[in-house]
Amino acid sequence: MKQAGIKQIAENRKARHDYFVLETYEAGIALVGTEVKSIRCGNVNLKDSWCSIEEGQLLLRDMHVSPYEKGNVFNKDPRRVRQLLMHKREILKLFGTLKTQGLTLIPLSLYFKDGRVKVQLGLCKGKKLYDKREDAAIRSANRDIDRAVKSRNQ
Repeated sequence: MKQAGIKQIAENRKARHDYFVLETYEAGIALVGTEVKSIRCGNVNLKDSWCSIEEGQLLLRDMHVSPYEKGNVFNKDPRRVRQLLMHKREILKLFGTLKTQGLTLIPLSLYFKDGRVKVQLGLCKGKKLYDKREDAAIRSANRDIDRAVKSRNQ
């Protein structure tokens, strides 16, 4: 994701391994000052995080932001529930899709866009074990093909 004004902070690689990503969305996130400073230092983990919609609000759960070392009493709970910022109609559309199709909303990456922290959300469908094996076989085959082409060109 190399574009003007965008700086990647964290990526949830496990999400692409465990889920098929059908659509992606961008959302802002409501943070406190010490959390932003900690995120600027790269002290954030998206590994087990997920999103839910409650009372018309989009909430990010289980994202771990380590306490800022110079934040003392202003630090918040590292795993607190954080509100995501999207337009109301987008949230309602997502809510309908999640309920009818049985999909999951997973944060894929966290980045700065023009000085603001943004979250890339993926509308995901869970992979079965055989899907994961198939992906691994395809990656392995592509690696073998690349190796063969490289050795032939030398």
